[in-house]
Amino acid sequence: MGDPGTPARAAANAAPGTAARPDPADHLATLTEMFARDPDAVPGYLSSRSGLPGPRANLPLADAFAATAPADLIWSLAESADEYLAFCGTEGLGRLALDPSDRPGALAALRRAAADERWRVREGAARALQLVGDADPELMHGVVDEWSNAADAWLARAALAAICEPRLLQTRPAQELALRTCDRATALMLGSGPIVTDPARAREAHRVLRQALGYGWSVAIAASPEEGLAAFRTLSASENPDARWIVRSNLTKARLRTVLAEHNLWGALG
Repeated sequence: MGDPGTPARAAANAAPGTAARPDPADHLATLTEMFARDPDAVPGYLSSRSGLPGPRANLPLADAFAATAPADLIWSLAESADEYLAFCGTEGLGRLALDPSDRPGALAALRRAAADERWRVREGAARALQLVGDADPELMHGVVDEWSNAADAWLARAALAAICEPRLLQTRPAQELALRTCDRATALMLGSGPIVTDPARAREAHRVLRQALGYGWSVAIAASPEEGLAAFRTLSASENPDARWIVRSNLTKARLRTVLAEHNLWGALG
């Protein structure tokens, strides 16, 4: 998962010099057997293979847990005090949200997780929405649309991190939603009023939303260049320091540089 500013899809490769992790299929097979024979041993198995402390958490292991764990264990780990276990459980809530009977509780828990003090748990909420998007795009789009329109920086960040994933932007509705989410999140951040209560937490919400916008626009534009560039031109004309930072950050992304080169716009923005 990298640092807090990386996208939800950040690489999970082991740090140089460490042993290679098992193939994801091995995790699936092992966890499936453990769920049947000794579910109480699962948290220890996850913790011992989490990759933490270290520069990267074990995302394939979390993915395997989210894809196969029974609901009671997902709920239990989602409420864990351990950050990696809570991350695994939170990601698993995305699968539970696909079941209409579990959906209200799972989505409510994901809203809470999107504002968790622990950045890996917040990342788990975004990844959970991506799991929803893989199986039920319409459901995921509804949640992203709702969260991005909630005037809440934590929810806006989760919505942005969830939808700004190339594999989920293969259709016109998804592309339009990604651009709309970027636009709403940018307007929310740039229009923030005075911080009245809990200024430290409000500043942190502002920071993580800005970081997400620092790459999200490039993903959305790469998926829908014509409409995306039109919106980005407007943003690039702003004198707001945060807007200028967002533009500069996105201009460092290879995906956006490629789009600008294809449209003969390199050097025209920022």
